[in-house]
Amino acid sequence: MDDDLDRTLDTVGPRLRALRRQRETTLHELSETTGISVSTLSRLESGERRPALELLLPLARAHGVTLDELVDAPPTGDPRVHLRPVNRHGMTMLPLTRRAGGIQAYKLVIPTSDRPAVPDPQTHEGYEWLYVLNGRLRLLLGEHDLELSPGEAAEFDARTPHWFGRAVSEPVELLSLFGKQGERAHLRARPRENSSEPTGQ
Repeated sequence: MDDDLDRTLDTVGPRLRALRRQRETTLHELSETTGISVSTLSRLESGERRPALELLLPLARAHGVTLDELVDAPPTGDPRVHLRPVNRHGMTMLPLTRRAGGIQAYKLVIPTSDRPAVPDPQTHEGYEWLYVLNGRLRLLLGEHDLELSPGEAAEFDARTPHWFGRAVSEPVELLSLFGKQGERAHLRARPRENSSEPTGQ
């Protein structure tokens, strides 16, 4: 029994490192989120520090996974998918997919605020697709400054400088599909085939 426990704990470090890299989070950022020192996080990932419950709980919350998933506990027969929201960049991200690699799906909620959102365009590898559920979304995409309403969508290469946030003070809910390796959503029908503008314009 002790051997099984040791084998389980030995897999936690690599799993923590894989989760952090999958979410493109640095040790410093994770330290700020969890309150765990960078050196402790590094030792946990390398297997030099034995994982304890008081360390695993905040890490599971930060990565948006259950404790069972973090330690790769055997399935209990419960078919329900327990997804945990993650707060990042001032928004709540609810992962809708669990598989590693390929296109990842999220529901994003950008809360209401009296302060105007400050755009900070970023670039990174991958391809992104946004669909507005509620509220009005402002999207800066290269030279474009767009406002999307419920039911409108945009798709773009994430290497193009981009930023999105609330267009007004009210909250925004949207769906996001993201292909880290540049995967694109397979659309069965595409209006305005020759348009260079993002979908929804």
